[in-house]
Amino acid sequence: MEGLRESSLTFFADQRRCCADILPPAEARARIEVAVLGFLRTLTSGDPAISHLPLINRTSSNSRVNHGRLTDISWIFLSHSFCTRSLTRANAAKAFIRVWKVMEMCYQILIQEKKVTQRELYYKLLCTSSQYFTSQLQANKAIQDTVALLRCSRYSLGIMASSRGLVAGRLLLQEPNKEIVDCCSCGSSGYPISGDLNLLEKLLMKTDARYIILVEKHAIFQRLVDDHVFNQIPSILITAKGYPDIATRFFLHRMSQNFPHLPILALVDWNPAGLAILCTFKFGSIGMGLEAFRYACNVKWLGLRGSDMELIPEESFIPLKPKDIGIAKSLMSSKLLQDKYQEELAFMTETGRRAEIEALYFHGYDYLGKYIAKKIVQVDYI
Repeated sequence: MEGLRESSLTFFADQRRCCADILPPAEARARIEVAVLGFLRTLTSGDPAISHLPLINRTSSNSRVNHGRLTDISWIFLSHSFCTRSLTRANAAKAFIRVWKVMEMCYQILIQEKKVTQRELYYKLLCTSSQYFTSQLQANKAIQDTVALLRCSRYSLGIMASSRGLVAGRLLLQEPNKEIVDCCSCGSSGYPISGDLNLLEKLLMKTDARYIILVEKHAIFQRLVDDHVFNQIPSILITAKGYPDIATRFFLHRMSQNFPHLPILALVDWNPAGLAILCTFKFGSIGMGLEAFRYACNVKWLGLRGSDMELIPEESFIPLKPKDIGIAKSLMSSKLLQDKYQEELAFMTETGRRAEIEALYFHGYDYLGKYIAKKIVQVDYI
């Protein structure tokens, strides 16, 4: 009965939600073909014209937050509001052409049954259409435009995530027809999370951990792994080395599905960017709202938080920069934050300063594990 209630709530929540479907190659090719045929039909009609490209609008004004009713998970999604790319508008003409170039390249990739990273796709576009693609950012935006036009995921178009993620600790992983990998034995470099979402979907996972600890920074992750914190606190450690990529979010979501009893606790810097990283794992992001909402997880904020500031020496505080203030304002206006998160963010901006996790080394290099253990024992996370 509970499953039926959840599916019903999802159905009603989905009425306003636009999403990028996960499609087999043949269906993804068919969507590209339909887009081409529609363009040609308008171009060769009795009243010929160059049609606009209707894209789902990826801006905050078109974003909504679905607060879970039967679960603790909330997520960002995009509604049915459109923007356009037009060849007839001078400021949008190149963006219009870039979408067609990306679709052409994706169609070839799908025909060849290949997978490429966004970086690889950019260099291919640079070689064939250098007048339209002069930076990776332009390619990334064109890829997201293509997703917004076709409403299918990047992976469905043959584009793999470029993963930066690492995992370590009390987790056994096994790829199909491969040996079991013990993530306790991967050293400080951890086990690299593949960008192949299909492979991640097939991974077999086993654990005796009691917690998943999500670490913002690579250096902190390495310190915790070197100190074997996962043995002192039976846990799995995971990092995306900053703002999360899709593959790391997918992997964390898979762990949350496989081990729903394990709390996910985030260790981030006490600054607006640290909270924004936590929120991306917790809710998703507007820029990738068509596909990333699927991987929202119930992440709790372990630290650093305002109550930890007494542990930080005065010399370690850093003044907030204009970029920090901009991130804080964006978070405050997003309607994402629960009351306690808003209070933390308000405290940051009022004090006008920030603190990094490394400041805890003032108490010794082995203090970080003790800090985490104490907060877990006291259930000091929000």
